[in-house]
Amino acid sequence: MRRVLLPHVVSDEPAPADGVIRDFGGRSMGTSWSVRLVAAPGGDCAELQQSLQQGLQQQLDAVVAEMSHWEQDSDLGRFNRAEAGSWRQLPPAFFDVLAFAMEVARASGGAYDPCAGELVNLWGFGPHGRFDQPDFVPPADAQIAAVRAALAAHPVVLERDGRRALQPGGVQLDLSAVAKGYSVDRLAYFLKSQGYAHYLVEVGGELRGAGVKPDGQPWWVALEQVADEAAPPLDELVLALHGLSVATSGDYRRYFQSNGQRYSHTIDPRNGMPIANDLASVTVVHPQCMAADAWSTALTVLGCEHGLRLAEQQGLAARFVARHRDGGFTEHMSTHLRSMLDE
Repeated sequence: MRRVLLPHVVSDEPAPADGVIRDFGGRSMGTSWSVRLVAAPGGDCAELQQSLQQGLQQQLDAVVAEMSHWEQDSDLGRFNRAEAGSWRQLPPAFFDVLAFAMEVARASGGAYDPCAGELVNLWGFGPHGRFDQPDFVPPADAQIAAVRAALAAHPVVLERDGRRALQPGGVQLDLSAVAKGYSVDRLAYFLKSQGYAHYLVEVGGELRGAGVKPDGQPWWVALEQVADEAAPPLDELVLALHGLSVATSGDYRRYFQSNGQRYSHTIDPRNGMPIANDLASVTVVHPQCMAADAWSTALTVLGCEHGLRLAEQQGLAARFVARHRDGGFTEHMSTHLRSMLDE
């Protein structure tokens, strides 16, 4: 059965008369990106399309230059190598994304922490010492405890007036659970600045939509499904992505197995271990993709019971898919998401 999610607020602004859909795309952050937009007829010559393609790519390149933990020369890379006790002035976008990520960390009780990059690195999911290398060995308990103790003793401090951050020494920022969502928002802002009000933006599977297609239909997207050969999938959920974003975190994306045990790429900063709860995926629908991205990660770490409770407290539209030990799945929705169901 196909189920439909509809936004609570729908704009009545139509797409341009006789508008046509134009497609753009490329690569960034180790993944693909795409943009579909509605252009007025006759106003999209080859030169204009090339300029728009370059402008979109430049927005993503700017995010990488500021916030990538894979690029040593990024602003984030330089912060991670900065001397202990030094204050670093951050570019405005970098500062704002970090400040938002730290607010989600506080609100989630530390289930998500952008300052816990060293834990991610220990488990082989960072840029070096990867889990897929032949010499990789999972970290010992003492290594994990030492990193957690250092994080607790020497936190990053933000100074909003000067847009500065204190590197207490050895902290490795990792914005991978929020920067991709921010990049979706950034592309959307860029399109709006260029006069486009009807579009669908996607970066690595995270999406944001605005307006409608030329036929008046919204941008319909299907929420990610989790596959299990031993059980049928859950009923399909499609979302009218009109003024909304959607992001999904799942345990099926990146993981490794060692000595018969499966280790997820999502690390719980509270104990320094890969998550081991029953959640297969968490999807969050939100006006901002940055928020959907960060919250989907935090709720995944919290697990179904505590994550659903926090989603209710925060007013988040969230879908939890829990995995059964004997195969199959159970779906749980927050009140805000359930209210979007077209029943």
